[in-house]
Amino acid sequence: MQALLVIDVQNAIVEAGEFSSELARIEKVIQDFKASGQPVIFIRHLDQVEESPLYKDSEGSHLHPSLKDYAEHVVEKTTQSSFFKTNLPQLLEELGVDHVFIVGFNTEFCCMFTAISAFDRGYKVTFIEDATGTTNNEDTYEMKGLDIRDFVGTVLHWSEVIEVLDFEEYVEEYHSLQKTLN
Repeated sequence: MQALLVIDVQNAIVEAGEFSSELARIEKVIQDFKASGQPVIFIRHLDQVEESPLYKDSEGSHLHPSLKDYAEHVVEKTTQSSFFKTNLPQLLEELGVDHVFIVGFNTEFCCMFTAISAFDRGYKVTFIEDATGTTNNEDTYEMKGLDIRDFVGTVLHWSEVIEVLDFEEYVEEYHSLQKTLN
């Protein structure tokens, strides 16, 4: 069975940038999984430091209102990997999942770490590159011209163990969604 992991779509992250196209793609994938009766699991990052925008009790740590109503399962984590010291492995086992799809935020941290961790645990992994986003940019890494999503997608693709698709390829490969996004 397939499951969708929706990573860190939380107020503090979504409000830190312009992510309307990413959110629209994420929502389409969620709707697709729900329509086919496949599980959708939201991952919520919680920091222990009160000053953090993702502090466990802060408004910034809550799931973003645009997608929170889709959350049938919510797994809380404190590191970049959605698997490290969480109940995600048990939940996936209970649901009979052997293939995870990854969308959400931040591409180069939580999405990538979760993809690698899923592969390490024996899951087939599909990373939908343009249904991820990041609050960082080329200036953050002092690398002019850096497209973080494309870079991470290329590295994961080159691994030859993680399937990397853009949204349109996902639609063609896995489902027959109406192509409403550009």
